[in-house]
Amino acid sequence: MYDKIFPPKKIELSNGKVVLEKRSRTPLILLLVIIAVYYAAQITGFSFEILFKRIYQFFIIISEMLKPNWGYIDGIWPELMSTLKMSLFGSVAGAIIALPAALLASANIIKNKVIVSICKTVLSLLRTMPTLVTALIATYVFSLPATAGTIAIFLFTISYVGKLMYEAIENVDMGAFEAMESIGMTRIEAFRYAIIPQILPGYLSTSLFCFEGNVRYAAILGYVGAGGIGKLINETIGWRDYSSLGMIVLMLVITVYTIETISEHFRKKLI
Repeated sequence: MYDKIFPPKKIELSNGKVVLEKRSRTPLILLLVIIAVYYAAQITGFSFEILFKRIYQFFIIISEMLKPNWGYIDGIWPELMSTLKMSLFGSVAGAIIALPAALLASANIIKNKVIVSICKTVLSLLRTMPTLVTALIATYVFSLPATAGTIAIFLFTISYVGKLMYEAIENVDMGAFEAMESIGMTRIEAFRYAIIPQILPGYLSTSLFCFEGNVRYAAILGYVGAGGIGKLINETIGWRDYSSLGMIVLMLVITVYTIETISEHFRKKLI
């Protein structure tokens, strides 16, 4: 269609032969992007005028946050520990369940296409479900903030680690696996001794990386009633207590940085 509206350019070579050069699609793509951005701004009510008029409020809040309320630290520790517990338990439990889920979703190990398709579909559905939505549903079901947050992190970890692991399993060298099957081992035994040693470093590295992310995700789960330090963030924003909010953010940054530094050290050893 595009080539009919904008016919290819004719170029005559030095030998007299004429070749056709297709017109670039870049102008059309840019036009479509500009139109899409314009209508997105109209639908969302975005306004540069309001942005420039109110931007000073952002810097006022930041300046208040840069004066952390050190006296608020005692109230932060219990919720920070709750956040770490949710993240740790949800990550470990999710990573453990993710391995058999990845096995069942691996087409080169499981020959039953129905089982493989079901497992891949379930992992995809869990991955497309936002963690905040999962936590919100779990909050209504279990009525316990910490439990809801842990379940949300647990399900996300299964979907994330499970997907990466079944892709890793499907790309391993199957020579050792087939050799072990040929000497009489079951598929599970062959998987244990031939496949797991190949994917184990990646599995542990991915699980650690997921735990790092889960600590950050857990910090905002309090917005939907899932407990943890997110609840304090929500409360201090509601009270306009930005100095206490600055203290929370400072503690969270220190905690996340410490966890990432330790995790990165171990991941480098594994890779």
